[in-house]
Amino acid sequence: MDHFLGKFFARLLPVLLTLVMIVVISRYFFGMGRADIQELALYAHALIFLGCAGWAYSSDEHVRVDIFYRSASLQYQKFVNTFGVIFLLAPMIGVITYYSIDFISASWSVQEVSTEPGGLSTVFIQKSFILLLPFVLGVAGIKELYRLWK
Repeated sequence: MDHFLGKFFARLLPVLLTLVMIVVISRYFFGMGRADIQELALYAHALIFLGCAGWAYSSDEHVRVDIFYRSASLQYQKFVNTFGVIFLLAPMIGVITYYSIDFISASWSVQEVSTEPGGLSTVFIQKSFILLLPFVLGVAGIKELYRLWK
């Protein structure tokens, strides 16, 4: 599932590129700023980053300091990966989820809008994207534990 979600959100990269090109061309060639399109690019970037995090983790493309890990035995690597999922990834997912709930709820309760003139009126929706990160990392962590202990 994390590969499906990662590939799905990675397909937004051309959209992000197009939005940034529109912002640059409109600003530097036509002399007009487009806060709404800039914010839309920000939303696309958030979706790409948050949605692809689990895919990067599952594909072992995340940052790892493997000075000792790469030459270690498979049993040691299994221990390190299990420890990392249970004692590092899971608490991080919990903390992000816990603190995001109030943040997102407050934004939805006031229907938060952009502070930029001409910005989008959907900031509360963008803040909801934050919960995508713990979801995709949780799926990836469960998949990793299953792979390690099957």
